[in-house]
Amino acid sequence: MSVDLDRNVVLRGEEELVERAGRLFFACEEFACAATDQNTWALPGLRQRIVAERHRIRPAPSVRKLYNPAALADEESERRLLAIAAAGARVRICPAPLPHETIIVDRKVAILAGPVEGGVREYTVVRSPGVVKGVVSLFEATWETAAELADHRRDRPPALNEESLRILRLLGGGLKDEAAARRLGMSLRTYRRRVAEILALLDADSRFQAGLRAHEFGLVG
Repeated sequence: MSVDLDRNVVLRGEEELVERAGRLFFACEEFACAATDQNTWALPGLRQRIVAERHRIRPAPSVRKLYNPAALADEESERRLLAIAAAGARVRICPAPLPHETIIVDRKVAILAGPVEGGVREYTVVRSPGVVKGVVSLFEATWETAAELADHRRDRPPALNEESLRILRLLGGGLKDEAAARRLGMSLRTYRRRVAEILALLDADSRFQAGLRAHEFGLVG
């Protein structure tokens, strides 16, 4: 049973949201969301299913994502956000507080996520034109004052984990890849993949540039 789009509906939990309102995510031309961070979906697989389905849509919808700096709080989150941007979404970072998650579909429907209570999050699907218009206006005003992801990342160090910092130190020491991989107890392929990830996080085009950036940010001595 799908959502009756002539009225506002409160849905409990992600499964009910996808079951009853999933077609809103798939059949759209413009998709926007604002959230504090990327930890808005608790059930594994549901978000990935929606994203995969949207990627099969041609032409692909225009996607904009607005987050607080908490979305880049750790290395894994930052890599995930970079992947979202590389897939074609426009991403901006806003220092002002944002809601748990607000989704806008084609400027006609808004989905407002509440806090988790008793392990379940409620989602209010809003179709009332006046309310949706207000939500869109707030999103646009916040979007205009937010920084593009690349600009936000340019002057701040990434939150590298300890393994990445060890790899940076080995790169600075001039060890060959084979020796560095053995010292870290990982395969050569894994080591080179991790080096590539670190270069991306440092917004560096080469290992030399990554070393300069790491020193600039005080990540290595």
